[in-house]
Amino acid sequence: MIAIIDYGLGNVKAFANVFKELNVPAVVARQAGDLNDVTKVILPGVGAFDHAMMRLERSGMRQILDEIVLRRHVPVLGVCVGMQMLANSSEEGKMPGLGWIDGEVISLKSSASECSIRVPHMGWNNIKPIIANGLLRGLGLGARFYFLHSYYMRCAKGGDVIAVTEYGDEFVCAVNHGNIYGVQFHPEKSHQWGIRLLENFAGL
Repeated sequence: MIAIIDYGLGNVKAFANVFKELNVPAVVARQAGDLNDVTKVILPGVGAFDHAMMRLERSGMRQILDEIVLRRHVPVLGVCVGMQMLANSSEEGKMPGLGWIDGEVISLKSSASECSIRVPHMGWNNIKPIIANGLLRGLGLGARFYFLHSYYMRCAKGGDVIAVTEYGDEFVCAVNHGNIYGVQFHPEKSHQWGIRLLENFAGL
């Protein structure tokens, strides 16, 4: 059973609809008790980093998520701000992140050689897988995903990066460390490519 974390942020219904189309059992989790016996977790997110972290803390699910992800090694997929929350910290805010992946979240403008890029980065872009990974199976250079963000994760370990996207410069758009996965784009809004990625996650 896949749990889609509903802490008031993210396109929860869109994820649920994709999994229904795929005939994959999924539940919307709004409290800690909803996470009993789940086999995978989706952590969506939109908006500002600190606001998202605060909402997750107030949901009462933070402690059980640490338990199932870090100690029970249940696969988790962070999406957009949900991916950024996996890191240690963010330039966007002051609160600590989940710290599940060693890295920091930085502004697209602070890393781009072309300071004229517009933020937020909004629209469709190709991704470039840089290492074979089950999450990206069947998604080559022609795969396009929908992005809406102003920040991205900079990983401390290059081996955690599984795909990049070019916007001004290349930035990290997908990560994996053990059972922990993250994508900066929105698979739930990315048509056949997003459906394939979520199907891949369900099959991990």
